[in-house]
Amino acid sequence: MKKPLKIYICAGEVSGDMHAAALMAALRSSSHAPVEFRGFGGDAMAAEGAELLYHTDQTGVCGITPVLMELPFLLRMIKHIKADMLAWQPDVLLTVDYPGMNLRLAKFAHAHGLRTIHYICPQVWAWHRSRIPKIAKFLDLLLCIFPFEPEHFAATKLKAIFTGHPLVDRILETRAEPHPRFPWQGQFKIALLPGSRAGEITRILPRMLDAAVLLEQKLAGDCSFIIPCPTEKMLGLAQRVVRLHPRQPEALTLITGQARALLMQADAAAIASGTATLEACMMLCPSVLVYAAGRMTAVAARLLVRGVRHLGLANIIAGQEIMPELLQEEFTPQKLAEHLHQFITNPTLRAQTIANLQATNALLGSGQAAERSAAAILDFMTTKSHSNHVKS
Repeated sequence: MKKPLKIYICAGEVSGDMHAAALMAALRSSSHAPVEFRGFGGDAMAAEGAELLYHTDQTGVCGITPVLMELPFLLRMIKHIKADMLAWQPDVLLTVDYPGMNLRLAKFAHAHGLRTIHYICPQVWAWHRSRIPKIAKFLDLLLCIFPFEPEHFAATKLKAIFTGHPLVDRILETRAEPHPRFPWQGQFKIALLPGSRAGEITRILPRMLDAAVLLEQKLAGDCSFIIPCPTEKMLGLAQRVVRLHPRQPEALTLITGQARALLMQADAAAIASGTATLEACMMLCPSVLVYAAGRMTAVAARLLVRGVRHLGLANIIAGQEIMPELLQEEFTPQKLAEHLHQFITNPTLRAQTIANLQATNALLGSGQAAERSAAAILDFMTTKSHSNHVKS
């Protein structure tokens, strides 16, 4: 039996967990040797057989204040992961998105002689281009999900490859599956996605609920709202937020998972900035991007993204605002309700928005991103192994 390929794999958020799990499956099916996975991630990675030291429920924090509050835990976690990685001696460290921690781990691994691969390019091309040459020094391979990303690393020695966006495959799967029956009521169907992190849900969901009440009034009650939560833990948190909020729409349901299928059926959506906004684009669901960060995080973000025209991925790829962005003080229940109302009741705006979403989707590749990424990883491992053998 061939010696197993040992991959230390790290994904710190729900979306990264899903992409990592698909990549794990593709690596197993393509590798001529058994593959072992160890690291941190979520339910999808665990289902694919990864031995997890930490779960995304523990690592999915965002923003300056939440990170500071969790800093002692995160520092202990990093120390533990570093020691465990060196003890396990993997053939490669494979980090998936989550750049704040993962790039730090990659730098450490590279300094200790381990090969490093990062999947899903950090958005340094948008607001931190000075980091490009620094990242190139400790990554051996970068797998990019947007076609314009590799060119930003052309002046470095880092091998950067566009392998397609992994969401394309997930969208194709969702469209091919039987359509689930959701508890919609009335003529108009609206999805509310307040984010996958606890801090996002507690800050964003109350404003969404207020907007839903206003929209319900505008539509004379002929509508319903569904909130898909990424995990059971986040479902429980969202239920508490709803229960404690003074106002809710009459027809409101909370569910676990199935966000993509929900977006496929919804007439419009309000979505916290993140991967879900791109999922809405791929599902051709006219949507409003919203976000509300803590005060310190907002101040830092304004300094960091100065000169950046758009925050949403769909808008960045399209080069124009095809998804209205309501951020911080601009994110009010009144403005959100009005945007959603226009998407539902203005057929001209709706048709143009869907056409813009379709044009944006065409730029993301035709599918099989995990398979192409797995092939690139295995090719890199084979080439590196051969090169090391020749040198020795």
